[in-house]
Amino acid sequence: MHELATIARHAGTVLAGQLAIMAFGVTDTIVAGRYSADALAALSVASALFVSVYVSLMGVLQALLPIGPEQQGRAETAAIGASFRQSLYLALGFTLLGMVILVFPDPILNWTEVPESMQGDVRTYLIIVGWALPSAMFFRLYTTLNQALGRPQLVTWLQVGALVLKVPLSIWFTFGGWGLEPQGAAGCAWATLLVDYAIAIVAIVLMRYQKLYAPLQLWQRMEAPDFRRLAAFLRLGVPAGLSILVEVTSFTLVALFVARQGALSAASHQIAANLAAVCYMVPLSLGIAISARVSWWRGTGNEAQAQKLAWMGLKIAAASGLVLSGTLLLAREALPQIYTADPGVVALTSALLLWVALYHASDSIQCVCIFLLRCWRVTVAPLIVYCSLLWGGGLAGGYWLAYKNEATSALWSTNPTPFWIGSGVSLALVAIIFIYLMRRVLLAHRH
Repeated sequence: MHELATIARHAGTVLAGQLAIMAFGVTDTIVAGRYSADALAALSVASALFVSVYVSLMGVLQALLPIGPEQQGRAETAAIGASFRQSLYLALGFTLLGMVILVFPDPILNWTEVPESMQGDVRTYLIIVGWALPSAMFFRLYTTLNQALGRPQLVTWLQVGALVLKVPLSIWFTFGGWGLEPQGAAGCAWATLLVDYAIAIVAIVLMRYQKLYAPLQLWQRMEAPDFRRLAAFLRLGVPAGLSILVEVTSFTLVALFVARQGALSAASHQIAANLAAVCYMVPLSLGIAISARVSWWRGTGNEAQAQKLAWMGLKIAAASGLVLSGTLLLAREALPQIYTADPGVVALTSALLLWVALYHASDSIQCVCIFLLRCWRVTVAPLIVYCSLLWGGGLAGGYWLAYKNEATSALWSTNPTPFWIGSGVSLALVAIIFIYLMRRVLLAHRH
């Protein structure tokens, strides 16, 4: 029961922070939807591209999470600080890569055939959030450090504070007023940029003066790149980041393909995707909390306890997934009305939530699984599974149903439903395969 309580406290704290950050997207979706359907459609495309880049790069750093608890379990406190400093080199390199993609988005926009009428607003949004990426990536590294220490409270308070600042700024910049011209979807991007730099600066101050970080010896002279350590980080982080890239880009490409269908489909899909993302915060928080605790026990050498917690985590993930899926089904007519008053968007979104419920039930299991697999340094196999099923099954299957199959395209060529069908079925298969991988890995590590 002690371990369950520890995990619950950690997961609950992380969840509060993650929901605050998710509320960034919810806020922007609601604000843009109230401004105009065109602004919401542009936000759908632009935010999908940004999230793909940010979350993929974030995944590389997030994958380093097991290292800190293992070092703590071995009482190697100062080594955590050294690992953090080395990870700054990774953060810098991947930040520059992400900025190039976001600040110069024309190749992606042209390849995915985003309508010309949308491209101007989408381009402006991406350039603004591209310059916000350095602060966002640093804060992610700070977040991973705190999660590794089992002390996510400071991060959560910063994330909640950021939300308090974000909501009025998004409304002001989008709608204008007090001498500011309406910015539309770009207003949401400006609000994100200001908030991201604000919390990054606060995080630096906390790291400098909070006693929590003193034993880590963070403020030592920056060492030269340790290429052996960086190579180890990359072996763990890159496959994990690529896995997240596959997962997120499948979402992104769906948003871009749906954009061809017009503002109604794009707006409905954005709301459905936003609700799915909000639900995802629960298994994400569980995965972070459970994997941190599992890694700590592995660091102490207690493999049996680590495996016991891993299986308990999967059971909790499955139960929470069923609860949230049921909630989506029961509230599928009421939830879209929070985002928009457009009856057409409400009706289409309500129908989509039937498939979003299936998607989340599987998403909950596979999310916790992939965090646990990283505790045992298993990263390549999940990447292969993601590539095969999320791209090859979900994305390609949805595209085929929507545009290439004569029987279904006549019905769904102006409807995002086939993409949610393909994604839901594919993710269910991913969850089954990951459970099998977990069983194989844990059996192989029994003493």
